[in-house]
Amino acid sequence: MDEKQLVELLRYSSPKELYVVTYKNKLKLLVCPFEVLVKYDIESLKKHQIVKVDEVKITLELVTVYIIKGRAYFYFHFEIIVLD
Repeated sequence: MDEKQLVELLRYSSPKELYVVTYKNKLKLLVCPFEVLVKYDIESLKKHQIVKVDEVKITLELVTVYIIKGRAYFYFHFEIIVLD
């Protein structure tokens, strides 16, 4: 995906919202800030720590990135908390 295509995609999204499918196969909207559990130590974050996601972004390769305390982290370092 080139930058022009990414800009077009982002036109219809918000950095303050994330849609997820729950284990019960329900679509749920998460609005920032939402809580995630750190899966393992990464930079200043510690395993099992609960942190708040301030914004959600994506890379040019379409990988989801969470903005936490002003720093960007790939989504796969975390587990979303409280999905019904």
